[in-house]
Amino acid sequence: MALFCLRLNRSSCFYPLSAHLTSCFQVYKQGGHAWKTRPFLSSAQLSTKNRFQTATNTAIHPLRTAIFARTFLHRDKTAFLQAWRQAKGVAVRTQWGHHIHTSRPLRALPAPLIWLLLKPLQKLLAVILGRSIRKWWVALPPNRRQLAREAAWRSRWVLTAAAAIIMVIAALFLLTHLDESPLTGRTRLLVFSRENYMELAAVMTEDYLEKFAEQLVPGDDPSHRLVERVVQHLADRNKDVPEVSSIPWSVHVVKDPTVNAFVLPNGKVFMFTGMLEMVADIHQLSFVLGHEMAHAILGHSAEQASLSHVVDLLSLILLTAIWALCPRDSLAVFGHWIQGKLTQLMFSRPYSRKLEAEADKVGMQLAAKACADVRAAPVFWQQMEITDQLRAVPAVPEWLSTHPSHRNRVTQMDRFVPQALELRDFCECPALPSADPRVVFSKSVRTLLDKAKVKGRGSQSSNSPPQLQ
Repeated sequence: MALFCLRLNRSSCFYPLSAHLTSCFQVYKQGGHAWKTRPFLSSAQLSTKNRFQTATNTAIHPLRTAIFARTFLHRDKTAFLQAWRQAKGVAVRTQWGHHIHTSRPLRALPAPLIWLLLKPLQKLLAVILGRSIRKWWVALPPNRRQLAREAAWRSRWVLTAAAAIIMVIAALFLLTHLDESPLTGRTRLLVFSRENYMELAAVMTEDYLEKFAEQLVPGDDPSHRLVERVVQHLADRNKDVPEVSSIPWSVHVVKDPTVNAFVLPNGKVFMFTGMLEMVADIHQLSFVLGHEMAHAILGHSAEQASLSHVVDLLSLILLTAIWALCPRDSLAVFGHWIQGKLTQLMFSRPYSRKLEAEADKVGMQLAAKACADVRAAPVFWQQMEITDQLRAVPAVPEWLSTHPSHRNRVTQMDRFVPQALELRDFCECPALPSADPRVVFSKSVRTLLDKAKVKGRGSQSSNSPPQLQ
């Protein structure tokens, strides 16, 4: 027993040797080796269960298993290590019927995910701090309040210098985290790096695959093959862009009527069948996928989260001041709500619309280099607008939305078309048909409206009462 106390820590001496040896032998037998034992304890000694009953059901650490096996097995060390490596990661059954599994390595949480988890806690702490300051100030007698005001006035230059230092530090932080957007060259703020969001994208991919596990279309389905072929074609034709060639693109088609599609920063494409039913041809599908791929290669998710992070940190100061200065909790709650809405209207939503417009432009460029008819891009947004009208979807003003309106997107796409056509010709793509899809769509809609008007007049005349002669 002294031998084992020297080899292991002190607590390991109280583990039952029978349980250790049983696990060692079974691990060793999985490697296809014979084994022999050396008598060490008698059956009478092994029957003393009162001392070891609790410890018997405890899982055995692999290091302890290896040490016991090395001591009691009459085999060479190389053979045992080979058998133990073969059995590593496989559930080992002990004599009491329990299974021992090797645990998966723990990974650190991505920085953006940590920020998302701590975001509500930060606001709660700001509310508690502001309310505590108000309660403390109200509880002070008048003479103490006057002394506090005089002390603050005497220290005004110190407080001003401290505020200036904080502003300088914040400015240096912002300047050192400026980055240039690929393809567009736009200067932007990046607090979270692209690598951080790659780690977060891996976590999100597992969540989405688990969420849509029963709705995923098999790989041999025609819709899946179509989307996969278009994505691969877009990636091949734009492989001169480092951000495109460095991402391993893969496709997942979800059987769901929602008109949606998105691409994670790690190149995982999720296409809903509702979006496939919305596009009219392969050219519109190329533009939609190019738009979503543009979000990934431009790093819009990291950029938007970085701005949101900075704005939220600044909002914490305002939130603390609201709860400290408002005389009642009801007014503080109302001010808190107003502050959140103003932050969304002034920062979050306008910035989101700006990123969507940029993804439209870059997505059209990706589709142009893939030899798609970029004139079909405005038609897609016209179809979306008509579909929303037919479904009676309430129209939301653009300044309240995170996306540009369909009509404004049509106007922007029309401005991007000439430049995209020049890029398409530069890539030596086949000539486009003379019929412009925008003109064809406008004529088709006008014809349908005329037929609907004629049909409406006919139904009114048939339902009208007969005129008296």
